[in-house]
Amino acid sequence: MSMYDQLKEIWGELTAPGAPFEIATVDIRGNPTRAFATAPATIRDLWLASAAFADRDYLVYDDERITYAEAHRQVASIANWLRAQGVQPGDRVAIAMRNYPEWLLAYWATIAMGAVVVGVNAWWVGPELVYGLNDSSPKVLICDQQRLEQTLAHFDELPEMRLVGVRLPGATPAGVAPWQDLLAVGGDLPAADIDPDSDACIFYTSGTTGHPKGAELTHRGCITNLMNMVFWATCVSTIGQRNGTVPIPEEGAPPPDTAALVTTPLFHVTANNCVAYSATAGGGKLVFMYKWDATEALKLIERERITALTGVPVMSRELVSHPDFASYDTSSLMSVGGGGAQLQPDLVNKIDQTVATARPNTGYGMTETCGIITSISADFFLDKPDSCGPAMPSYEAKTVDADGNAQPPGEVGELWVRGAAVIRGYLNRPEATADTITDGWLHTGDIARIDEDGFIYIVDRAKDMVLRGGENVYCAEVESALYEHPAVAECTVFGVPDDRLGEEVGAAIFLKAGEQAPADELRGHCRERISPHKVPRYLWLTAEPLPRNASGKFLKRELRDKLDPAQAV
Repeated sequence: MSMYDQLKEIWGELTAPGAPFEIATVDIRGNPTRAFATAPATIRDLWLASAAFADRDYLVYDDERITYAEAHRQVASIANWLRAQGVQPGDRVAIAMRNYPEWLLAYWATIAMGAVVVGVNAWWVGPELVYGLNDSSPKVLICDQQRLEQTLAHFDELPEMRLVGVRLPGATPAGVAPWQDLLAVGGDLPAADIDPDSDACIFYTSGTTGHPKGAELTHRGCITNLMNMVFWATCVSTIGQRNGTVPIPEEGAPPPDTAALVTTPLFHVTANNCVAYSATAGGGKLVFMYKWDATEALKLIERERITALTGVPVMSRELVSHPDFASYDTSSLMSVGGGGAQLQPDLVNKIDQTVATARPNTGYGMTETCGIITSISADFFLDKPDSCGPAMPSYEAKTVDADGNAQPPGEVGELWVRGAAVIRGYLNRPEATADTITDGWLHTGDIARIDEDGFIYIVDRAKDMVLRGGENVYCAEVESALYEHPAVAECTVFGVPDDRLGEEVGAAIFLKAGEQAPADELRGHCRERISPHKVPRYLWLTAEPLPRNASGKFLKRELRDKLDPAQAV
């Protein structure tokens, strides 16, 4: 029996009535939707269950360690402080900071009490921060020093909210509550009656029209994403057990000790919904880094016995290509991979050959699906290294033509998916929601094909977007910033291939007659308006107006193919 026949057999067994991953059809927002019948109802239930791991290390940062028991004590105290500030179920609490342990503690506290987390992009600059906070109107903002300084600089433009400062190096500014106040309240976690289809958090995605959109992730959606990940891992391990390559665990044995290195920001679904959720559900350890550094990652892998590393592909590549890789003990690693962008086929094999104990893995997903749509790992990934895997059982998936008609298997079209993990919509953006979700079907904006085994291949992108190191950079947002410069007459933004990050941001610009604008000035102008990673690395100042097609649209592909990165300024 081939491994694909085995997968089909085990898939059917695991999702059958009465099985651990039984699939049921439920009504969600008026649409018949696939969901896991056995899933916990809310994220609160997931958090409460993790109290069983009391004595295990949970959060590690530098020389700081917090056990599950201490985390539960702090989460309850934070929730009681929030309640004392008037935060009620359905209200919003924003978190704006680096990947400190406080990020996750504030997250669990907010969601477990029935309130909604707003994950603020820590790379936002002033205008982006002002937009996001006014759009989401949180009652409380919890932030570190850098984000607090930005907030105070724009405070008169922001909604009324209580400020909390985390890891402030000096005296706490007037009107700002120190983090220690939140930990001093004590008490049990306040009761909450939570609708599974209510908002759990709002994560912002770059906007196609110049402003980011707040995706509304629900309790059911986030839990479904966790179930999807556990389902795929169960499929792969079951195949291994039946083939004799993976030992069968003893009945009733506790979950094994696992440790995940958190390499990407917690305001993204990769680190939060995928890495943090899976670790928390299994009693695993989460190890935080101040910022990505391959040498530091190798040190932490050795010191903390890291079992899983998931980041953008460039991180895995830098790790396994590190000149000192063999000098460190990486024998604890069981999986190495990435999300946010497709792993290149050569990297899939390089991981498998370089890390003796680990298997390569990846998943394809979106903020709009609370995490993964597909997953692929181990021998399946080696056999189909250019695939992102099959859609998980909580999804229906199809490719459609330009009119929304389903395509036959193997035919290329835009990928649409429907399932319990699809977001409720975009905050305050009913038109954008209607454009993106049709009868529960999410238009992913990616062009794909589905093979005879149900494995999906992403072949192109329908959205006008640059995928830089796993970060979506929408061209319209960068173009909007450039057009605010008084010298810019025409501009168009597109992706430039990059060996390290996949793509970099490039812009072709035609200036107004008689105007001058050096590249440094244009980049500085952009940095005042958009995050640093969105600022064009490549700029071409053209002597002629930019080429257009018959309908007046700029010919981006033609420009991208014609312009030489070596001649950019």
